[in-house]
Amino acid sequence: MGYGNLRQWIEQLRKDKDLAVIDTPVDPYLELAEIHRRVIQEEGPALLFTNVKGTPFPVVTNLFGTARRVNQAFGSRPEQLIQSMMGAVETLLPPSFSGVWKEKGMLIDLLKIGVRQVPQGEAPVLGICRSTDPLKELPRVTSWQKDGGPFITLPLVFTESTSNPKDNNLGMYRIQIYDDSTTGIHWQIHKGGGFHHHEAELRGEPLPVSVFIGGPPALIASAIAPVPERMSELLLASMLLGGKLPMVKDPMGGHHIPAEVEFAIRGLVPPHERRMEGPFGDHYGYYSLQHDFPVMHVQRMWHRKDAIYPATIVGKPRQEDYYLGDFLQRLLAPAFPLVMPSVRSLWAYSESGSHTLAAAVVRESYSREALVSAFRILGEGQLSLTKFLLLTNEPVDLTDFPKLLETVLERFNPAVDLFVFNQTSQDTLDYTGQQMNRGSKGVLMGIGSPIRDLPRSYEEGLLSGIQNAIPYCGGCLTVSGASYEEDPQLPSRLVASLREADTVWPLVILVDNAAETVRTQTTFLWSVFTRFNPATDIYAESEVKNHHIGYKLPIVIDARMKPGYPDELFPREDIVEQVDRNWKHYFSGSVNSI
Repeated sequence: MGYGNLRQWIEQLRKDKDLAVIDTPVDPYLELAEIHRRVIQEEGPALLFTNVKGTPFPVVTNLFGTARRVNQAFGSRPEQLIQSMMGAVETLLPPSFSGVWKEKGMLIDLLKIGVRQVPQGEAPVLGICRSTDPLKELPRVTSWQKDGGPFITLPLVFTESTSNPKDNNLGMYRIQIYDDSTTGIHWQIHKGGGFHHHEAELRGEPLPVSVFIGGPPALIASAIAPVPERMSELLLASMLLGGKLPMVKDPMGGHHIPAEVEFAIRGLVPPHERRMEGPFGDHYGYYSLQHDFPVMHVQRMWHRKDAIYPATIVGKPRQEDYYLGDFLQRLLAPAFPLVMPSVRSLWAYSESGSHTLAAAVVRESYSREALVSAFRILGEGQLSLTKFLLLTNEPVDLTDFPKLLETVLERFNPAVDLFVFNQTSQDTLDYTGQQMNRGSKGVLMGIGSPIRDLPRSYEEGLLSGIQNAIPYCGGCLTVSGASYEEDPQLPSRLVASLREADTVWPLVILVDNAAETVRTQTTFLWSVFTRFNPATDIYAESEVKNHHIGYKLPIVIDARMKPGYPDELFPREDIVEQVDRNWKHYFSGSVNSI
C-alpha cells in the first residue's frame, strides 16, 4: 500500500530529512509563495508552514517538487502494473485458461482496485463541519501580485453527470475564493467537469460540486492525470495507492467523500451564473486574464480536527506541477500504443505548458501513415488541444528535445511535411490565438531516411535587422533583433534575406532574447512554444497546388512577445527584499537547512 493520507506522506518526508518546518509567522499573501519558489528552484525540501497569518491551519507546499520525491511518493509498482496490463492484452484476447493463469498475478492486483465504504466514525474528514461562512478560516494563499485574489491551488473537484451519476470526474480546476461562501471554478472547455456543468445548464439544473483538499498523494495525482473521459480518476487513485480507496457517506447528503482527505467543500453551481475570475499567474508562466466563469455557492465544509492545508505555487517552468506531470506521462505511456496502435511513444512537454507542444514516434508502414497518426493524436482527449506536434518514425528519446528536433529536421520535406490548421480549439490558458479558446495547430513531420546534413555553427554573416544569431541544435538557428512592437514585419524580411543568402538552416526562430532562449531545454521550450500561434507566426515562401500549401525552406517562426499577450510573471520587488531579509529566520528551526 502507498501513503494512505497526507500526514503519512509528510511523516515520511520528515524521516527522510526532506521537510523544512517554518514556524516563523508567514503571510499567505505573496510571502509564502516567494519562499516556495526559491526552495523549488534549488530542488529543496517540502515546506510545512505552521504559523500562517489569518488561519489556524498549517500549510504544506512543495510536496512533489523533485523527481526523487515523486518516485518516493508512488514507487515503481503503478508503472509495473500498467505495463503488465498492457502486455496482458495479447495474452488474454481471446480469453483462454492458460492465458488467465499466466496473468493471474496481474489479475489479483486488479481485484485490489476500487473504492470501499467506511463507517462515518472511521472517516477523519468528518471531524468538523462548518456551514456558516464555511470558507472563513481557509488560508488565503495569493501567489502573484496581479492575481485577482486568493486561490485554492490543489483542489480536487468532483462532479457527476446529472443524467448518469456513474459518469464522474475528479479534476484539478483552480478555485478563486471570492468570500467566505462563494468561489469561482475555472472549468476549461476540454475537461470532464466542464462537460458536466454544460450538461446541467442545458437541463436548467444546478450542478452539485465537491472540492476535496489533501488526501493520499495518489488522489492528488489522479486529479491531474490525462486519463480518457470515461475512466474514473478514483480508480486510478486506487491503482496508485495499491488498494481500495476508502470513501464515506456525507451525513448531510450528496457525494461520497474520500475518508482521508483534509477538507471536503460541498456546494452548488447554478445554471447560467457567471462572475469575473482571475487574473491568475498560471503554469504557462504568464497571467491568465479575467474572464467570466461559473460560480459555486458553498453550503458546508468538512475537515479534520487537525487539518493541514496543502497548496502549490505555479509559474514559469519548472515548478512542482512539472514533476508530477512527467511522472503521470511515464505512468500512462504504455497505454498510448493500445489506444492508438500506430503511435509507438508520445510525450507532451511540461516545460511549455504541456498542451502547447507534443511529439510522437509513429509507425510508417505505408506512405503518409504518419499523417494518420497525427490526426489520431489531435483527436484524442486532452491531446486534442496540442498546438504544435512533431512526428518521426525514428526510435528517439522524446524527452531529449534537441535530439528529437534534429531527427525531424534531417528528414523534413517542407513541401509535404508541414501542415497548419487554422480556426481550431485551443487551451483556455493559451492566448497566442488572440481569442480565448481559439487558435491554430501545426504538424511538422520528419519521416524516413535523412535528406540533409544539419549545420551546427552559424557562419553566414550578419542579417538585416538581426543582432544575435545562436544555434540551438543542429538545423535550428535562434535569432533576435527588434521587438514585435518596433518591427512586426521583421520575420517576412528575414525569410527573404535567408533565401537570398541560400541559408543552410532549415528552421530559424525569431525570439526576443536569443542568448537566454538557448540556455537550456526548459528556457527554449518555454520561450518559443508559449509565444507563437502557427497560423499567424510561421513564415516561409509557399505555393498552393490542389488545395495543399507546399512550403519552401527556410521556415521562420516568430516567437516574440506580441501585443495582447498577458504579462510574464515576476515577483514583487518589496516581497523579494522582505524574503531576503528574513531568509535565515524561516529555517532556523527546520529539520534540514536550505
